[in-house]
Order: sequence, then structure tokens, then C-alpha cells
Amino acid sequence: QVQLVESGGGLVQAGGSLRLSCAASGDTFSIYRMGWFRQAPGKDREFVAQIWWNGGKTFYADSVKGRFTISRDNGKNTVDLQMNSLKREDAVVYYCAGDTNIGSGYDYWGQGTQVTVSS
Repeated sequence: QVQLVESGGGLVQAGGSLRLSCAASGDTFSIYRMGWFRQAPGKDREFVAQIWWNGGKTFYADSVKGRFTISRDNGKNTVDLQMNSLKREDAVVYYCAGDTNIGSGYDYWGQGTQVTVSS
């Protein structure tokens, strides 16, 4: 079992920055990649970014490429999402996810953290 807890959400002005953090605990040795997703009310959850636990290879959604940066600290079992140049459309709930089974998709999720962007 893996537990994921997000932190760092809040209110920021458009054009500003915010850093989200996800702390993993439990069977973290089984994690092979971590990701961030987001979801607006009434819409499907969408992929934001992911990082391989070993090696650090990253991948981003086109909508955030160049503005968001995902990073991990294996020693602390944390994955961060640095969000810069925030837009109104980035103001949704962000979820951290962990994948422990190659080929079956993300199987662990955090509770979510709200990001609000004011104009």
C-alpha cells in the first residue's frame, strides 16, 4: 500500500507561481512513476505531468509545457510540481498519483489540493 498526501495549494494571482508537493509513504519501493493530474468541476480528470521514480524522466501535457516543472526527491519520497505563469484555467483541483504496476495505470491517488487563480 502507498499513501499520498498533497500540499501547497492555495490562492495566487494570474501570472504568479505556486508549488505543490506530494509526500509518499508506505510501500514506496514499489513506485515506478509519479504523476500530477487535475480536474475541473464537471469535467474528466486530465493528465498534467509525470516523472519516473528512477532516472527522473519527465513528460508534460501540452497545456503546461514550459510553465510547469515536475521533480522528485527519492530520499524524502516527495514529488513536487512547480507551477509558473499561472492562468485562470489552471485553477482546479490537483491530484498526485502513484503507479506501482507497469501497464495498468496509476493505482494510488492523493486527496487533492485546490489551486485558485485570481485575475
